[in-house]
Amino acid sequence: MKNQNALDRLRTIEGHIRGIERMVENGDYCIDVIRQIQAVQAALNKVTSTVLDNHLNSCVVTAIRGENVDERERVLKEIAEIYEAATKV
Repeated sequence: MKNQNALDRLRTIEGHIRGIERMVENGDYCIDVIRQIQAVQAALNKVTSTVLDNHLNSCVVTAIRGENVDERERVLKEIAEIYEAATKV
């Protein structure tokens, strides 16, 4: 898996969250805090997309091309579960 892009984004998000923590500690305007939280949520969604893309192009492709039917079904079930969870939000 190509981790560097996801790791870089997560480190940026970590710093952003520390900034939000400071905003709350300082009593900053609530709407400003909410906007920063929304920015972090969007950044996490991008990380999720990156990790999922890597998974689809590596683990899933390997399972689909492989001869192990149980592994193929397991991977496809995982994808369906992730999709279902994402659409409930």
